[in-house]
Amino acid sequence: MSVSEELHAIGRPLVDVQLAHPTVEGIARGDLAEPVFRSWLEQDHLFLLDYVRVFSRLAWQAPDGHLGDLVDLAHATFHEELDLHRSLSAAFGADLAGARKGPACAAYTSFLLDAAADYADGLAALYPCMWGYSTLGRRLAADPPAEPRYRAWVDTYADPGFAELAGRVAVMIDEAVTDSARAARLFTEGMSHELAFWDVP
Repeated sequence: MSVSEELHAIGRPLVDVQLAHPTVEGIARGDLAEPVFRSWLEQDHLFLLDYVRVFSRLAWQAPDGHLGDLVDLAHATFHEELDLHRSLSAAFGADLAGARKGPACAAYTSFLLDAAADYADGLAALYPCMWGYSTLGRRLAADPPAEPRYRAWVDTYADPGFAELAGRVAVMIDEAVTDSARAARLFTEGMSHELAFWDVP
């Protein structure tokens, strides 16, 4: 079993926990209270700005063969995922310019930016977001919400292109990680931050 496959085995039951979270259940039904999703969008916008910085920090350390992968990931996050947030934020009346990090967002971004000081550690720490959202998206797309704004969010993370980006991270993990137990600890900590992030401030 590869390192990434080991992480998937750890992560699957933790994705199930996220799917049972009231915020995720509300997205799945398409009836999540608008102020809750508006606040989540504001926090996730701030998170994604730092996520781009994490990819950029890892790109500086990457072997030549994966420099382009990490630049692509930073570009896709900054231009595609954040574009989704801007359009959804307008639809929900979110105040992206005035948003400030809540405790969950601040703790998660600090964890990721610190982990990214080491190439292998940073990949393991960020993988819960890439792989986790791809998995959530696929699971939610099996019975998508009818409400068009929530459906757009689900469709983004269920997209095969997003799964392909997560797969590229898995390849990098399998090539870079030499301490699978350490990778598992970082991945598990990242998954705990993912769950906490759904507790919208």
